[in-house]
Amino acid sequence: MTAPDTRSLEHRMGDWARARLPFAVAELVMFVLKQGWACLFGGLLLVAIIATRLIWQPDWPLHRYDALFLFAIGTQAVFLWARLETWEEARVILLFHLTGTAMEWFKVHAGSWAYPEPGIFKLMGVPLFSGFMYAAVGSYMARVIRVFDMKFAPYPSFPLTVALAVAIYVNFFAHHFLPDIRHALFAATVALYWRTRIWFRIHDRHWWMPLPVAALLAAFALWVAENVGTATGTWIYSGQGKGELVSLAKLGSWYLLLYVAFVTVTLVTRRALHDGALDLRPPATRDAEPKAPAS
Repeated sequence: MTAPDTRSLEHRMGDWARARLPFAVAELVMFVLKQGWACLFGGLLLVAIIATRLIWQPDWPLHRYDALFLFAIGTQAVFLWARLETWEEARVILLFHLTGTAMEWFKVHAGSWAYPEPGIFKLMGVPLFSGFMYAAVGSYMARVIRVFDMKFAPYPSFPLTVALAVAIYVNFFAHHFLPDIRHALFAATVALYWRTRIWFRIHDRHWWMPLPVAALLAAFALWVAENVGTATGTWIYSGQGKGELVSLAKLGSWYLLLYVAFVTVTLVTRRALHDGALDLRPPATRDAEPKAPAS
């Protein structure tokens, strides 16, 4: 009698891909699939935004924004019930949800963007589903660390990372009244985090990339999602014409905001942070590197 396969679905999928694809292609396929799994909440919310835009009618008894709000609440409940997110991750998501909603209220009041459609679940001009868009970023951040078994090393001084995150968050408000210091904040993220490698495991091998590079790539994905939001008319940026892409300045804003999201995760759990450098490559890979000649 054959023993049941008790390995995780991830490992079975990895074995299946490696048996049929070249190693590099199999790793890339698994990387894309795991990224999609990590951003499942955000992906479902984006699909809901597109789908409701295509089918919603003005005379329906439920407003589109309200439907999105109820969908987001239901999806979050299902994630917790199905254990797709842990309660620890839920705390991270709630924190980022609250900080994001506060920013929404301020930015809409300041005229940076607007939500043109009506809704019952709309407070101070902001539909309550918008907080779940920030929650989706927090969900991705928490889940991707778990899904890829990430480790961050060497991690800089924790108080400095918190101070930088606070400075970034405050600048999103303060630049309406004071000089915008985002260029200094860009430089600070690189100076503080450039030595920090994100070690991540796709199947049974670890890879790494500098943390600022990962933040820039994630910011680009969020900028693409922003374009979906404006193309569907779900929100409108001040000065943006019909059919125009979202300003690349928003990519920079998301790059900075991702550090706020990441530090929010570390406020709840710091298991993935390591003070010293790590080398999780296979021994054969490390041994293949040329050695410096003895002096």
